[in-house]
Amino acid sequence: MTTTESNPGVAARTLVDVAQGVVDAVVRHAAAVTEGGALIDEHQVLTERVAYLATQARAAQDLVEFVERIRAAGKPDALQERMAHAYAAEVVQALRSQAEVAWDDFGMTEAALAPLYEASIRDLVRQGMDEAGLRAIGREVIDSGGVNNVELEDEVAALTRDMARDFAKAEVTPIAQDIHRQDLLVPDALLEAFSAQGFFGSSIPEEYGGTGMGDLPMIIITEELSAASLAAAGSLATRPEILSKALLAGGTDAQKSEWLPRIAAGEELVAVAVTEPDIGSDVASLQTKAEPAEYEGRAGWRINGAKAWSTFSGRATVIALLARTDPNPASGNRGLSLFMIPKPPFQGHHWRYEQPEGGVMEGTANPTPGYRGMHSFTIALDDVWVPMENLVGGEQGVGKGFYLQMSGFAAGRLQTGGRASGVAQASLEKACQYVVQRKQFGLPLADYQLTQYKIGRMAVLVAAARQVTYAAARSFDTRAPEPSMAKLLACDVAGEVSREAQLLHGGWGYSEEDAISRYVVDALVLPIFEGVKATLELKVIGRSLFAAAR
Repeated sequence: MTTTESNPGVAARTLVDVAQGVVDAVVRHAAAVTEGGALIDEHQVLTERVAYLATQARAAQDLVEFVERIRAAGKPDALQERMAHAYAAEVVQALRSQAEVAWDDFGMTEAALAPLYEASIRDLVRQGMDEAGLRAIGREVIDSGGVNNVELEDEVAALTRDMARDFAKAEVTPIAQDIHRQDLLVPDALLEAFSAQGFFGSSIPEEYGGTGMGDLPMIIITEELSAASLAAAGSLATRPEILSKALLAGGTDAQKSEWLPRIAAGEELVAVAVTEPDIGSDVASLQTKAEPAEYEGRAGWRINGAKAWSTFSGRATVIALLARTDPNPASGNRGLSLFMIPKPPFQGHHWRYEQPEGGVMEGTANPTPGYRGMHSFTIALDDVWVPMENLVGGEQGVGKGFYLQMSGFAAGRLQTGGRASGVAQASLEKACQYVVQRKQFGLPLADYQLTQYKIGRMAVLVAAARQVTYAAARSFDTRAPEPSMAKLLACDVAGEVSREAQLLHGGWGYSEEDAISRYVVDALVLPIFEGVKATLELKVIGRSLFAAAR
């Protein structure tokens, strides 16, 4: 047995380097074909394929780099190293398959693809994807109950995980299933407890009243809370994160000083209103209009239009709303501005607010199969008044709303990677618990080879999703594709792992009495919000990769 064969960490590194070299070549070819991303819409299938392969390769890199770092720090994790080998092998196999199908589109040559088929690489792929190896991973994960105790490399992050996990178990888990089944709103008592823990301000700088822990602790908090409930806990900080990042990126000093401390303290509960009934990811085509107006001598704006899928806007006390301030449709995203609209909180599935200044906002919740606890509203706006000081950036913020919102959305996408990792983790743990308890044909499900294999592969996918998300958090950059890559991969993993976990539950997995059915329907929304999957692949990840490789 060679050193590479006996060391899964070394095997994973070898596979990742080979895969990345081929992916880089494919990206360069696609960049040339699309003229640096300018012609993506003429090559959408190619772009989707390349973006996804690049995302998988990035996740494999992040997982391998993680196991290398902790080994170098004297904290090797043999299980994570075997998972890294398994995932890297799966990525190489996916790359081979896609390259064979899209040979000409990828600009493949025999020489370019040859590294993937070298005898040593072929052997490493077979070892990594060997079903006996995955079964061994599965058995070990089942024995541990599937619990996530992976090394965090950061004392603050580790303490944060313990605190968030304890909070989730004590405050969220006991009420999560009732909130889902009865389609209830998150109770005020939970919001108060959430705020008392400082969760709303985890990535807001201390100078503005936040804890200033940074993006990685924020993601870890999100992951732990989402494992207990996606909507009733894990998503509570998403909208505050979006508005906070926009304010930090382009708010006036007065706006930062006024709004950020209140958001961090949970005094202001935030909703976001961007999507419209007929317009989703094509933000540049938004139609809701904001026109200059005065009220009692104060300069401001009157807003008219409609918004859809505005989550938590009933209970929220401020709505961050993107509207068109340039009436010329040709202005596209350059004609959009971001407003903060205060409002009173409302309970229930319908609300109506009549402003003292004469404007009216009215919201009706959209029924959904999952993601319950916050309610997502369609909102009608009729002459809604917003003073100039509530335009993010003030007078200098006119026409900059799109760019400020994109800064916020990058944070939202990163956080969605954490939310998806949490749902996937909850599904994995639930499956591990069930297969030990449930017997069929005289044996616990955990004793069957196929169960072990499935649990093993689920654990590998969760490990990859977690590390690509953590890596994006450690080096968060609103302009880079990594937050979107984290969202793209982790959301798919959450969907696949929750469905596999449900299947392991058999008929009981289809019952609303069992939490696994909640994880499945919650996972359905993850690839949709904060940028639907195809938009991320084409307009964000693909465009970014091709522009950089041009």
